[in-house]
Amino acid sequence: MVNILRGLARKYFSDEEAIILFLLLLFGTLTVIFLGHILAPVIAAMIIAFILQGLVTRLVLWGIPEFVAILGVFLVFLGTLVGFLFGLLPLVWTQVASLAGETPRIFRETQAYIELLPEQYPNLVSIEQVDTLFRQLTSEAASMTQWLVSFSLASIPDVFALLIYMVLLPILVFFFLKDRAVLLGALAKLLPSQRPMMLRIWNEVNLQCANYVRGKAVEILIVGGATYVSFKLLGVPYAALLSLLVGLSVVIPYIGAAVVTVPVAMIALFAFGWGSEFIWVMVVYGIIQGLDGNVLVPLLFSEVNNLHPVVIIVAVLFFGGIWGLWGVFFAIPLATLFKAVFSAWPVNHKADAVR
Repeated sequence: MVNILRGLARKYFSDEEAIILFLLLLFGTLTVIFLGHILAPVIAAMIIAFILQGLVTRLVLWGIPEFVAILGVFLVFLGTLVGFLFGLLPLVWTQVASLAGETPRIFRETQAYIELLPEQYPNLVSIEQVDTLFRQLTSEAASMTQWLVSFSLASIPDVFALLIYMVLLPILVFFFLKDRAVLLGALAKLLPSQRPMMLRIWNEVNLQCANYVRGKAVEILIVGGATYVSFKLLGVPYAALLSLLVGLSVVIPYIGAAVVTVPVAMIALFAFGWGSEFIWVMVVYGIIQGLDGNVLVPLLFSEVNNLHPVVIIVAVLFFGGIWGLWGVFFAIPLATLFKAVFSAWPVNHKADAVR
């Protein structure tokens, strides 16, 4: 066993740069796992600054002074944040509260429909099965109500923390944009002067992740906006809530669209019934999903290396289980990071010959 470990160390950790990179990755992972909730505004600000830096760089290439470009991009971000907090968020919250008030009526209509199933399909559905289903639904509804009450009480301290984060976040984003070169220079001093592997990994990850994260942000805005306008024109209730869900669903490839289709179909069904209006809603929703997958995604992510669907699903499940929503959002960039590290990792093949 000792000889095996010694052989692996000679093969994969014979390079000083590889050891330093491994320690950096280990330290960063442990920091996020154990201190992520404390450093959440700092991590979020770094990610947002990373997204905005591409726009700053492009404005500088157009001849705009760097500080003016940084200030302009920051003001756009600040305006977007304020619009989200005081425009979209209250609207979505109002619709969530309205949907919660409509839940008993939806439950009664569902119950009335299910009670007819034994009469319409006696060979497939029995009265005993319907009674068992009602008991389960009643139990789940009671558990959900209790969870909502406890969640609302327990989340009061989180509201104050969120307000603090909303103040800290713009400040941190501004300084990460303004002092980017200084911060990266200070970090570079801690690394070896000769670091070709790290530079190769950084360049690939910077290109792939920057394109992915910025493209995904644009995709969320376009898909969510198109869904809101379409549903509003079709008279679909809770259009803001559904468009937010549809927009966020693009974060999880393959899975997100399938999951969000359920609430879209249910709300359209309870609003319009089995009729032409319901069909139009689902057709328009299908067109939006089709244009997103076949036009928007290839256009936005043409420079991003495609990962195998199995790798994407595994990455979503793994990182989502560790870091929740943030892990789901950054599952593909993190998978790209690991792919770049594995591709660039120095391997001493002479160690096999020695053994």
